[in-house]
Amino acid sequence: MGVTIRQGAEQIDKGLTKTTERRQKAKVKRPRSRGYTVEGAAMTNLILTLFRVNGRLMRNGDDLVRDLGLTSARWQVFGAIRDRPRTVAQIARHFESTRQGVLWVVSGLLKSGLVELVDNPDHKRAKLVSLTERGREIFDQVVRRQEDWVNSFSGRFSLEEIRTTVGVLEQLGRELNV
Repeated sequence: MGVTIRQGAEQIDKGLTKTTERRQKAKVKRPRSRGYTVEGAAMTNLILTLFRVNGRLMRNGDDLVRDLGLTSARWQVFGAIRDRPRTVAQIARHFESTRQGVLWVVSGLLKSGLVELVDNPDHKRAKLVSLTERGREIFDQVVRRQEDWVNSFSGRFSLEEIRTTVGVLEQLGRELNV
C-alpha cells in the first residue's frame, strides 16, 4: 500500500533536512562552471533544489490521492476548475503547461466521470471543463487530506520563513517571465 501522510511528510523532511544541512556546511557551493557570480551560484542551487522538491511533491501527491483514482496532475486540474469551469487552454495557461498535456489529463478525467464538458458562452468550440458531482465529492476528500498532510509538517517552519520563500519564488517567476 502507499505511504501514509505522516510518512510522506517525514520523507520530505528527512530529504530536505539533509540537503539543507549539506548546504549550510558548504555555504553556497559554486557550480564547477566558470563565470557564476555568488548570486548566480546560489540561484543555481535554488533551481536544482526546486526540481528535486517538485519531484518529491508530485510523488507524495500521487501517494496521497492514488486510492481516489487521481494523480498529482489530475489533482492540479481539479484545483484549476474548483471555483469555476475553464477551458483546456485556460487551465494550461494557469499552470504554464501545454494544452496537449492538459487535454490528456482532462480526457482521463472525462473517462472517469469526474469532469464534464459544458457549453462556453464566450466561445462556440472551446468547451468548459467542469467538475461533476462525483468529481466535486472526490475533490472535497482531496482538500481534507491535503490540509491534514500539509499541517503535519508546516509547523516545522516559521511563518516568516514560509512568506520569505513564497516571495522569493514569486519574484523568480516574474524574472523568468520576461
